[in-house]
Amino acid sequence: MIRIGHGYDVHRFCDGEYIIIGGVKIPHEKKLLAHSDGDVLAHAIADSLLGAASLGDIGYHFPDTDMAYENIDSMILLSRVKDLLLSNGYVVGNIDSTIVAQAPKMAPHIEKMRENIAKVLEIPTSAVNVKATTEEKLGFTGRKEGISAHAVALIMEKA
Repeated sequence: MIRIGHGYDVHRFCDGEYIIIGGVKIPHEKKLLAHSDGDVLAHAIADSLLGAASLGDIGYHFPDTDMAYENIDSMILLSRVKDLLLSNGYVVGNIDSTIVAQAPKMAPHIEKMRENIAKVLEIPTSAVNVKATTEEKLGFTGRKEGISAHAVALIMEKA
């Protein structure tokens, strides 16, 4: 049996010197405001996986009211989501995701993002797709107020 889930995340910019997307530290004149490291891509993927397994969302499992998750590396959260899936009888099939950002440019970092995500989820890099787009200067991302990400995940029952 296969299951599909969708995830979405958004964070606004604040003062800073870099952002972290897909586990990659990218120099930028702003950072993403969040309780964790603000990795919108990792958060969207985590939510897509949790949704596929009907296990709620990352806010339920890792609430921003819990200081244990303050400034946490989102790749750690993604690893914990993978463990939740395994303990509920599922494995990750593949991930397709999109980062929505006017700036900075994501293209130079996408391959490393794919590798990071694949390593954490213990799946081949070929099973992780990361795309990036702008919104042609429209909306909050187009005005460079923040970054969002979407993800779709396919999971399967463990054999």
